[in-house]
Amino acid sequence: MSTPDNAESTSPWLQAGRLAFIAAYAIVVIAALRWVTGNTQQVNPSTRAVVVRMGALNRVQNAGLLIAWPKPFEQVILVPAVESVQEREVQALLRPGGQAPQSAPPERASSDEESSDQSTPVEDSSNRDAQAGAGYLLTGDAGVVSLDVRVFYTITDALSYVLQGPHILPALDRLVTRSAVAVCASRDLDTILVARPELIGIDSQVAERRERLRADLVRTINLGLEALKAGGVGLGVTVFRVDVQSALPEDAVYAFDAVLTASQTADQRIADARTNAAYSMQTAAQAADHTLAIAQAQASERLSKAQSDTSSLLQLTQSIRDRTEPQLMTRIYRERISQILSKAGSVTLIDPKDDARLIIDGAKQ
Repeated sequence: MSTPDNAESTSPWLQAGRLAFIAAYAIVVIAALRWVTGNTQQVNPSTRAVVVRMGALNRVQNAGLLIAWPKPFEQVILVPAVESVQEREVQALLRPGGQAPQSAPPERASSDEESSDQSTPVEDSSNRDAQAGAGYLLTGDAGVVSLDVRVFYTITDALSYVLQGPHILPALDRLVTRSAVAVCASRDLDTILVARPELIGIDSQVAERRERLRADLVRTINLGLEALKAGGVGLGVTVFRVDVQSALPEDAVYAFDAVLTASQTADQRIADARTNAAYSMQTAAQAADHTLAIAQAQASERLSKAQSDTSSLLQLTQSIRDRTEPQLMTRIYRERISQILSKAGSVTLIDPKDDARLIIDGAKQ
């Protein structure tokens, strides 16, 4: 026969209780082990681990095996490594779109709500006025330009990066915006973007100054980050590159296009006018040369003819003066009368000693 002690030990309820206790003990042991080794992990080469002990920054663990106390004693925060490049597009410099102004406030259910919302149109108007120039920067020559800036940075101080936490990106946006305003204000429009392409051929340093915009923007942002670090509120990041896409406002683009078209049209018309003027001058010079050549030829011919016509008269005049030929007049008469009579159709001789009268008919028409 079995004793009462053996009966109690072989009781199914007691055995079930023991099994439940062993299972609960195993679960507790496993949970404890998982809790103890919860912060023990392998840190990837692309990340770093910042260990926060009881709310205070303790240490930074690079790639490798990390052994840390379990929560809540120590907390592990993973941040990118120094070699990892982070990208940030600054939304504060972008032009807000898709925000149409409301023509009238929405309907109200009661007069009490209407009296409480009387300031809404004023706020909407002020918001519209504030957004009218949003996304535009003023240049040094009173021009307006819009910038799309992308910042590439690395995390150089993991402790400061973790300490600042959610304030890093807003602070970085403000630094980039302030730097962009300062850099644009120290330059004219042509050194920020290609607003007037005709100046590139005139000034060879315009493109170089435009490329220097990114370097100056990076330098200005890093100076702001160093100033924050010197004040004890460093962000733990360093900017090494900035991509900038500049553009003009839409209305200004149309205006620049119109001015460029007008200037090109004016240049073309001036070139055509100069070509026509040169052609007219060439034609006039050729006509003048031709007229002058004809005049000179006619003058030479007339001079030769006049000299030939007056040579005989000069000889006669000289002979009369010298009185070398007493019968000169008779000889001239005889020479010339034969030429005159040869041109007559008929000749009638009249005796000067005859007293008869000669009636001459009228000349034939």
